[in-house]
Amino acid sequence: MSLASWFRWNEPPNRISQRSPAEMVVETLMMELSWQMKQAEKQQRERENEYRRMKTGVDYGWLVSYPKHGYDISPGERLQLEDMCSKIHPSYCGPVILRFRQVVAEYEPEAQEVSRLFRSVLQEAAEKIKEEEEAKKLARQWNTKNRTSLSLTTFKSRSRISPFISDIKTISEDVERGTQPNRRVWSMPEFRNTK
Repeated sequence: MSLASWFRWNEPPNRISQRSPAEMVVETLMMELSWQMKQAEKQQRERENEYRRMKTGVDYGWLVSYPKHGYDISPGERLQLEDMCSKIHPSYCGPVILRFRQVVAEYEPEAQEVSRLFRSVLQEAAEKIKEEEEAKKLARQWNTKNRTSLSLTTFKSRSRISPFISDIKTISEDVERGTQPNRRVWSMPEFRNTK
């Protein structure tokens, strides 16, 4: 563990709580990338040692010295990956890490290929998040549409249940009350027989 990461994990709680969830997601995902790259380097060295041992019949692994700092991504690529990580919702952080580990275990990449796999996992997650947001949006629209149609259905059913409760005057109401119905207005002139 490097000194910087030791300080990061041993920061006072108030400093940790000042970070936003998005910053925490970016930091967590980038730490996972860094760890997977180191693991890939380690496995690559082990494969090389195994190959040498099989070829020569002697294990010289204890003689080989490896540089302290292995493969690292460029600053530009790091910024791009951090930007992609910032688009991952905190609830997806765990599933993204699990998917990334699954892909790394499946492909057993070399150190320089790990960031490419990480990028593909982030893109996959971003697409999934976008699809789910669109589905939620459609569901909200559908629910709003259904509420409107339900209110219309309720109105129609009320008028069917109580057809006599209305402001429209009918002849039968006038007969029941014993009053003369109002003269009806015809759209065509009345034809009367004249004698």
